Amino acid sequence: MVDLDSEVPPLPPRYRFRDLLLGDQGWQSDDRVQVEFYMNENTFKERLKLFFIKNQRSSLRIRLFNFSLKLLSCFLYIVRVLLDDPTQGLGCKELNRSCSNQNYTPGTIDWSPIIWVNRSLPLWGLQVSVAVISLFETLLLSYLSYKGNIWEQILRIPFLLEIINAVPFIITIFWPVLRNLFIPVFLNCWLAKHALENMINDLHRAIQRTQSAMFNQVLILISTLLCLIFTCICGIQHLERAGNRLTLFDSLYFCIVTFSTVGFGDVTPKIWPSKLLVVIMICVALVVLPIQFEQLAYLWMERQKSGGNYSRYRAQTEKHVVLCVSSLKIDLLMDFLNEFYAHPRLQDYYVVILCPTEMDAQVRRVLQIPMWSQRVIYLQGSALKDQDLLRAKMDNAEACFILSSRCEVDRTAADHQTILRAWAVKDFAPNCPLYVQILKPENKFHIKFADHVVCEEEFKYAMLALNCICPATSTLITLLVHTSRGHTAPWEAFRQLTGTKQTLNRESQQSPEQWQKMYGRCSGNEVYHISLEESTFFAEYEGKSFTYASFHAHKKFGVCLIGVRKEDNKNILLNPGPRYIMSSTDICFYINITKEENSAFKKQEKHRKTHESKLSYHGASRLPVHSIIASMGTVAIDLQDTGCRGASGATLALPAEGGKEGRRPSIAPVLEVADSSSLPTCDLLSDQSEDETTPSDDEVSAGFEYAKGYPPYSPYIGSSPTFCHLLHEKVPFCCLRLDKGCQHNYYEDAKAYGFKNKLIIVAAETAGNGLYNFIVPLRAYYRPKKELNPIVLLLDNPPDMHFLDAICWFPMVYYMVGSIDNLDDLLRCGVTFAANMVVVDKESTMSAEEDYMADAKTIVNVQTLFRLFSSLSIITELTHPANMRFMQFRAKDCYSLALSKLEKKEREKGSNLAFMFRLPFAAGRVFSISMLDTLLYQSFVKDYMISITRLLLGLDTTPGSGFLCSMKITEEDLWIRTYARLYQKLCSSTGDIPIGVYRTESQKLTTSESQISISVEEWEDTKDTKDQFSCRGNHRNSTSSDQSDHPLLRRKSMQWARRLSRRAPRHSAKTAEKINQQRMNLYRRSERQELAELVKNRMKHLGLSPAGYDEMNDHQNTLSYILINPSPDTRLELNDIVYLIRPDPLTYVPNAGPSRKNSFCNTLGQDTREETQL
Repeated sequence: MVDLDSEVPPLPPRYRFRDLLLGDQGWQSDDRVQVEFYMNENTFKERLKLFFIKNQRSSLRIRLFNFSLKLLSCFLYIVRVLLDDPTQGLGCKELNRSCSNQNYTPGTIDWSPIIWVNRSLPLWGLQVSVAVISLFETLLLSYLSYKGNIWEQILRIPFLLEIINAVPFIITIFWPVLRNLFIPVFLNCWLAKHALENMINDLHRAIQRTQSAMFNQVLILISTLLCLIFTCICGIQHLERAGNRLTLFDSLYFCIVTFSTVGFGDVTPKIWPSKLLVVIMICVALVVLPIQFEQLAYLWMERQKSGGNYSRYRAQTEKHVVLCVSSLKIDLLMDFLNEFYAHPRLQDYYVVILCPTEMDAQVRRVLQIPMWSQRVIYLQGSALKDQDLLRAKMDNAEACFILSSRCEVDRTAADHQTILRAWAVKDFAPNCPLYVQILKPENKFHIKFADHVVCEEEFKYAMLALNCICPATSTLITLLVHTSRGHTAPWEAFRQLTGTKQTLNRESQQSPEQWQKMYGRCSGNEVYHISLEESTFFAEYEGKSFTYASFHAHKKFGVCLIGVRKEDNKNILLNPGPRYIMSSTDICFYINITKEENSAFKKQEKHRKTHESKLSYHGASRLPVHSIIASMGTVAIDLQDTGCRGASGATLALPAEGGKEGRRPSIAPVLEVADSSSLPTCDLLSDQSEDETTPSDDEVSAGFEYAKGYPPYSPYIGSSPTFCHLLHEKVPFCCLRLDKGCQHNYYEDAKAYGFKNKLIIVAAETAGNGLYNFIVPLRAYYRPKKELNPIVLLLDNPPDMHFLDAICWFPMVYYMVGSIDNLDDLLRCGVTFAANMVVVDKESTMSAEEDYMADAKTIVNVQTLFRLFSSLSIITELTHPANMRFMQFRAKDCYSLALSKLEKKEREKGSNLAFMFRLPFAAGRVFSISMLDTLLYQSFVKDYMISITRLLLGLDTTPGSGFLCSMKITEEDLWIRTYARLYQKLCSSTGDIPIGVYRTESQKLTTSESQISISVEEWEDTKDTKDQFSCRGNHRNSTSSDQSDHPLLRRKSMQWARRLSRRAPRHSAKTAEKINQQRMNLYRRSERQELAELVKNRMKHLGLSPAGYDEMNDHQNTLSYILINPSPDTRLELNDIVYLIRPDPLTYVPNAGPSRKNSFCNTLGQDTREETQL
């Protein structure tokens, strides 16, 4: 049984749906009471106030009606003036005055035309009706707005004007004699102005939009000026009824001439009342108008600071992008504008800058340049305000770039601001593409929704790591992501092959040296994309292997095919290998001077005698006929009239080596379709390769038996998993400390570990999560384990446990707490036998009062290392690219001064990379972090650039995609001779794709202070033999007594030696001779020797052996540079380092090459018999 008391009672009739439809039949019997609630509108006055004042829409209608009444009254006044004839004198007859025949005489004033007017009965009726309605409305609004002070309502100017204009008309109703009495109805224009202002305010309230102060002020100014002119016109016209009897047009002419200060004098007032009115109106204008203009100017200046609004009409008809920054500096602005507008199809775009700070003076001057003033709009506002996003028309923008402030002291806080900006933009405009720059990798997962994201620390540390194993990777990436404007094109070859005589101002042609011409010419290469079926470069290779297409496209057109993307797949594959068959729907990615769409093709006759001399090879500077010839815009490409060699075609024959060894095997042709029998798959569980055998006991004890797998612990969310060399068991945290022994080992310095490979030292302030991306590329699975370099982290602050958990699984990774400023810390961490020293810009010094001083500490530290350890390879990154000129600074070096002048010329010509010819940048010793901004800008036109860059740097690993590595040209490899033959050799044997050459040449410079060092032993050896001494042309005569012959001898050392000679006791000739020898040694000692002695003394003090320190090994007489995608006929040189994109070893392992051991095979070795952890 169900308890009846517990049942839920049914709903009352008023709450049932059927009763809502059929009606409530029983509500009369309901005992409930209906209660109506009011919000202070229960009285009649409150309800009227709600209708006339409080309610925006009804109040707006009342204001509009009032404004129309005032305009109607002014219009009726004009009609009355046009119909009135002052000579009839109707008003005088009604008062029994005969004034119609009175004439004006000078000195006397007839007041009757001024007091009386001719007003018809219908016109009088209309004016009375308007006056009654206006007066009733004014009294009602005064009553509703009454707040206890009646005099405040009565003495208001609008109320007084309403009484003056309306009450006389109401009096004429009861006293008909006064119907023709003059009433100044034209004063209603001021009431119309007041009603217009109130109407605009109610309009903005009704539509819920904030009114523009500038619009209101302009409206007030215009309405005030019109009211002054209308009042003056009507007043002069009426008073001159007793004088010149001017028409309305004459009065308008007089007022315009008077207020414009022209004053022709052909129309002037005749009687003193009209003259007095003119004086009064001029005084009022001189008081009122300047105040209005001042307020308008103030608002205009404030609007200029805030930037105003981006036009909605322009946003709908033109394309624009929005740049959101926390603070806008001139360098960031110019980098963005130069890179963004370098693309031809972006010339019609507008750039709207949204920044919360006031515009900088330098930025203001730049934006006033006509080239930028018409295309760049600066808005002061915040991206977190919908109002400011609406001003920038974010919902109509083609893209939004959000950049972080890398100069902030707290970079985490800067990232938090960037995240909030990205969220705000995504919430306001969900369809607007987002391009976001973030600083720290741990904050990246908050903005995963963005279309393109660049994490600064990820890219920075990855480039620093690859610089250690592939020299100048940072320079390679910087040159590839910058947009070339044609200044690096091979214009000389273009002029020879096309017959044109036009000359252009090219930086590579003005460079005086050969390396600058080659380096500048090749730096114009960029990455482009095109569909295979639409391409002239690659269409003929459909159905053929990727390596076949890459080799023959480079041979025929000079383009370097580096990757593909399938139509149904978003992943880009870099060098998928010879097994990949090209399809017509594939998107091809290639490196070239310009894109194929800007190229024109023409055939080159096969046997043209006039060009045979030009087409033959005459050195590295000559370009072949089939090389790409480009400049900005339309380019011409000369094609050989020969078909591509097939798989069974003739191979390249080796040149005769002139009496040395016999002929070596020729290079095999690149197969159209790879032979599957020669391409076995990679089995990770039984990894065997050609150059590694079973490890010895020493190697096992040394820890060379590593596992391959994914790191079990990542220090932050969002890191891309990478297959790496790992340890079987993680290392205890105490063993990670390099300079302190523990219970597991007793080593206290790097020398004691006895590493077989040289160290890679990283000097950083803190062990941030970005440092994890430095270790991963150096421990990637495709790096041969015998080539792994020990990594030492020199940290100012101790790392936290989370970071140690992440790095303890990697082999040969250590840390040490110390500073780069301390020589003892540098020596303990093994700087004397390090392969590379990586100096990371410290976050605490990035913020400075002067922007360019943010790199000061890093630059001085690097310069100190450069002076103390001249043979050390130092790699660093800077915040500002302009500071690159201070790297390895030599004040009195003539060659550096010449490069400085060249950089100034390039900057004057508007080059995006004016610093590219600086030796440290060309050699890959330094790069600017601002290039990551360029990478983000490039993604707007080339949406694949970030993905390709991440694949090259090893930040992402796509199955089937290759990786960047390098090989060195040795003496055994010089038989290859040219870059084209090297391309063929790599494609036919290993499947590698070369993309560039890193070349080192001896630098022929004028001898400078920092390059000369003279040893005492040399001087003693050459003292007795004049012939041997005379052969040393680069050294000065050290036996001369003239001090000018010793430019390197420091004055302080000379004084020190003289003091020693004075204070030394002279007891015997032997003692005197010894003291004299010491004095001469000090006199002869150079700065380099003093620094070497300092370092050796510190090493002895620390108990380190100074045997590894070579104080005389100085590599300052060499220069290095990059040749990206050089021409096929470029001759290889000894010690060239070739950049390769190698296929993924997990899916393809090349077959063993010739039995002869050469450097090609040395770079292809894979670890053998290693365990795998998946």
